[in-house]
Amino acid sequence: MGEYIGALDLGTTSNRFIIFDRWGQIVGLHQKEHRQIFPQPGWVEHDPMEIWHNSGEVIRGALAKTGLTGKDIAAIGITNQRETTVVWDKHTGQPYMNAIVWQCMRTDDLCRRLMADGGQDRFREKTGLPISTYFSGPKLRWILDHVPEARAGAGRGEALFGTIETWIIWWLTGGPAGGAHVTDVSNASRTMLMNLQTLAWDPEILKILDLPEAMLPRIVPSIDSDTWGLTRADGPLGAEVPVCGALGDQQAALVGQTCFAVGEAKNTYGTGCFLLLNTGHEAVASRHGMLTTVGYQVRGQQPVYCLEGAIAIAGALVQWLRDNLGFIHSAAEIEPLARGVADNGGAYIVPAFSGLFAPYWRADARGVIVGLTRYIDRRHIARAVLEAVAYQTLDVVEAMAKDSGVSLTSLRVDGGMVANELLMQFQADVLGVPVIRPKITETTALGAASAAALAIGFASGIDELKRNWAMDKRWEPSMAPEQRVRGIAGWKKAVQRTLDWTT
Repeated sequence: MGEYIGALDLGTTSNRFIIFDRWGQIVGLHQKEHRQIFPQPGWVEHDPMEIWHNSGEVIRGALAKTGLTGKDIAAIGITNQRETTVVWDKHTGQPYMNAIVWQCMRTDDLCRRLMADGGQDRFREKTGLPISTYFSGPKLRWILDHVPEARAGAGRGEALFGTIETWIIWWLTGGPAGGAHVTDVSNASRTMLMNLQTLAWDPEILKILDLPEAMLPRIVPSIDSDTWGLTRADGPLGAEVPVCGALGDQQAALVGQTCFAVGEAKNTYGTGCFLLLNTGHEAVASRHGMLTTVGYQVRGQQPVYCLEGAIAIAGALVQWLRDNLGFIHSAAEIEPLARGVADNGGAYIVPAFSGLFAPYWRADARGVIVGLTRYIDRRHIARAVLEAVAYQTLDVVEAMAKDSGVSLTSLRVDGGMVANELLMQFQADVLGVPVIRPKITETTALGAASAAALAIGFASGIDELKRNWAMDKRWEPSMAPEQRVRGIAGWKKAVQRTLDWTT
């Protein structure tokens, strides 16, 4: 057996292959961005073949940088941008169209039609999810409605559906020559098609959406001792390596942060922001706009469920400031710019670019900048951008507390934005609890590696993973209570200004 675990992290903007040693330390990594395709306002696509080719490139790149070969890798874990939908021909491996990305709004009309009979919570009891453009099921229906070749392929039993981990596992394990067509429970729970109790595709929902079950992948545990297949010797690893761990990116971060106990929570600050709270073996129904989702499952054990608050725009707001407005040249410039002022000067930004996600779920909302006066300059706007991320997180934490009855005692954080110490301090201030950053902030990839390591016995159990986790920095709340109350009140007022913008 090899001495290392590989994690393929299939993100929204880039793919990375990260190699970990037995102690969960990073040995090497390689990363490559892929194109963001915007065919029209509100639509977002990726090229699935580009993602597959880039996956090969980052695997070969990481191996080359470390001087390792595929034979040194004991197993591979996969983590992925969730809900993004691919439909392809099982004989050729060619997608029928670009992947529809989780942020895409094109299924809005279809979702409204589904809501007309039973409302937004029509499938929530079974799936834990509201009807929303966010999830994969409506995206699949849209493809079958609008791409005749996909519809014909589905009719002949030749079309396969999958989220990004399914697509890449299929290619890694052989593609058209017998690749494994699987999805793990954490990703399946994001399609709006899986029953949370049975962990199987729900026949009634498939019937309502008129989706053939033959297209859908087999649902498997996230941490699976029954390997789904071996990578091909003629593939990017150049060796036969078991693929046996898979988790949606946010669930992977939960595992990477070792939030294995009920009441432990993590927040990932990436393109969007995702806060997950472990609720144990009970799927807690949300009445306050949270999603009920599968955290992870070990083969032969009950699944662990989570409440999740999904925020669409976090790091993407900094990108918008950089790319669309030209305020900054690089994302790193925002912190020193925002530090140039003591507060937001009364300005708030609510980035409802594609509607508001949790806890509001309002597709009619659009982004606003409010509270502008002649006093405001670019430093205040930069600060308002960072504060928007922290305030959106507060909205989610408050809703979770109402649902679960569990008050947050601290928050473990990860993702690209946690390098921003001004944001981390402000987050601790508005939440009123300590914010804790781990030594390894690549927790998504670490979670995927941990899943694979547990599956093959490379790690002895979750106690070993907890021992390997280490804290880097902790921020304590230090804001005056009246300042906190005033700031939150301003934010809530700003959110109200985003509503009813589109009809």
